[in-house]
Amino acid sequence: MGNYTELLRLLAYLVGIIAFAALNAAYLVWLERKEAAHIQRRIGPKEVGPYGLLQPLADGIKLMTKQLIVPAGADVILFKVAPLLILAPAIASFVTIPFSETLVARNINLGLLMIFAFASLNVMGVLIGGWGSNNKYAVISAARAVSQNVAYEIPMLITAITMVMVAGTMNLNEIVMQQPNIFKWYIFRFTASPLMPVAFLIFFICSLAETNRAPFDMAEAESELVAGAYTEYSGMGFGVFFMGEYANVVIGCSLATILFLGGWQSPFGVPADAHWSLFLFKPGILWFLIKLYLLCFTVIWVRWTYPRTQFYGLLNLSWKYLIPISLFNLLLTGAMLKVFQS
Repeated sequence: MGNYTELLRLLAYLVGIIAFAALNAAYLVWLERKEAAHIQRRIGPKEVGPYGLLQPLADGIKLMTKQLIVPAGADVILFKVAPLLILAPAIASFVTIPFSETLVARNINLGLLMIFAFASLNVMGVLIGGWGSNNKYAVISAARAVSQNVAYEIPMLITAITMVMVAGTMNLNEIVMQQPNIFKWYIFRFTASPLMPVAFLIFFICSLAETNRAPFDMAEAESELVAGAYTEYSGMGFGVFFMGEYANVVIGCSLATILFLGGWQSPFGVPADAHWSLFLFKPGILWFLIKLYLLCFTVIWVRWTYPRTQFYGLLNLSWKYLIPISLFNLLLTGAMLKVFQS
């Protein structure tokens, strides 16, 4: 009976995670269009539903009714598998993200390592999609995506290692438990390292680059590569790529929230298990979503504020600046932990 109940619980979480990823993709696109419009002094979607809220539903129906065309000369298997290699690891990563102390599909001790392991597969989807399309623009995009991913995964992992040293665990729930209020958030934990805000900034910049977000979207540079690795994709093939991209944005922002901003903990130290009448939410879930979507808002804000960087400048930023700074912060954090703990 216990195994049956656990199986039902995991199935319920799986359905919930897929629905959450789909809704995120739909309404982050809506938010992106609205936010971009207001930044550029326009209105954005407003005709389909109030404030254009039904526009994502209309776009989804349009994509599902379009034909998935496989171009001549393409590798059919690779072409069709590539979108799934973008989306499936993102869905799997949601399994270990704690939205509150109790709302987590599986509380894994090595949860942080698991997310990075699945995130490393993201670039494979872009590479296979570009290569399998048999399109010169898509192949150039895939090559750029690989070099960009290698460059920015290094400082991101070094920063993550620094946070594991400070927290002493890779369990995401335990990391959040160590940040009960804003004064103990790791972004302000200056006793561990005076460069903690810099570490957060490096992690955030690397998240933008890892998810191919502007100003680091050289893999999708429309002005020179048409639509990058997605050039030959139509219908839901194109839609699944976008679902995976926005799911990865949410995962990156979730990790930043957990590692640096206290996760589901209230900034004011209010007990996370206390019920709050607003929307019948527990404050822990509500605080997590507020922090998460503020970071998502910032990701979109950055895209529509800064111009796309040149490719060599993109790589130089990582190899010449982010990697040395993150390595220095790692050594400084290790030294300070040794001094304060001895």
